[in-house]
Amino acid sequence: MAQAIPFIDLKSQYQALEQSIKARINKVLEHGQYIMGPEVAELEQVLADYVGVKHCISASSGTDTLLIAMMALDVKPGDEVITTPFTFISTGEMIALIGAKPVFVDIDPVSYNIDPTKIEAAITPRTKAIMPVSLYGQCADFDAINAIANRHGLAVIEDAAQSFGATYKGKRSCGLSTIGSTSFFPSKPLGAYGDGGALFTDDDELATAMRQIRVHGQEKRYYHARIGMNGRLDTIQAAVLLAKMERFDWEVEQRAKIGKAYSEMITLAGIGAVTPSTSDGCLGAYAQYSIQVTNREHVIKRLNEAGVPTAVHYPVPLHMQPAFAYLGYKSGDFPVSEQIASRILSLPMHPYLEREDQRKIVDELKQAVAA
Repeated sequence: MAQAIPFIDLKSQYQALEQSIKARINKVLEHGQYIMGPEVAELEQVLADYVGVKHCISASSGTDTLLIAMMALDVKPGDEVITTPFTFISTGEMIALIGAKPVFVDIDPVSYNIDPTKIEAAITPRTKAIMPVSLYGQCADFDAINAIANRHGLAVIEDAAQSFGATYKGKRSCGLSTIGSTSFFPSKPLGAYGDGGALFTDDDELATAMRQIRVHGQEKRYYHARIGMNGRLDTIQAAVLLAKMERFDWEVEQRAKIGKAYSEMITLAGIGAVTPSTSDGCLGAYAQYSIQVTNREHVIKRLNEAGVPTAVHYPVPLHMQPAFAYLGYKSGDFPVSEQIASRILSLPMHPYLEREDQRKIVDELKQAVAA
């Protein structure tokens, strides 16, 4: 097998930020406040300023943030939350975990995000919120989604686990709706060295509720105003994220350039693959660079043999997952999601990807598709 190209290159990023990361971590080791230390509050202010909202509430993961958001909105058993079936399991999983019903709506075939034209038909008297996903780092159509939500008095939670750093018509992802939720899993555009996440809002009451929920519903020490959970971000992870923010703007720019270069190379090479699309006035964070191919398993095998790693985000839509069989959906209910799931393929993507490696990837892709 040929020398493998990294799918995500965290080592090069660490080498570029090594001194800052070590200094930040050492400071935590010296003061010893490993839970809710000063770096946590510092990070929250940096991230709130970056997104352009009043409040950032850091948390233990991008999965827990979805649960915290719904708890703050008082989503209860029997309520319904509208979302997309073409996403990672956590989106629907947290809706089910809180006791609500995930109501799926098919995706737009170009953006791969929830199709706003199909949302209104899914709204019932039990609908409490809409949870669009900004998949692959491209923001969903929030103008249309927010307009629908406003007409029906619904909250909107952006699942921005993959889109921190993206912009939508001049506004940053996570600041586009009632609550924005993101993930700092190591492979995300802004990644920690462990699990982590954050919530964003301009609503003072929701911010207070979410801050309490992440520390067992605590209003002050040993006084619990509400039911909560242990959803805190570790101080060391906050320190790592503060160091990474020093370079984050450059990394987002690089992701955009690399994504554009991929699309141009693939088109120029005449490869029979559908490349990702970005809406006018928007900048994607390119958490993944995902294309559509036919005969995917064959293409994956050929690429892997040539030292090009791949991933599939995601092969089975949520409505086809055994965990959601109780909802009663069947094959064919969301045809766009099902078709994309059978064809989608992610190529190596990170800010440190060299053009020479990109050319090799595209050359190998052309051979794999043609073989």
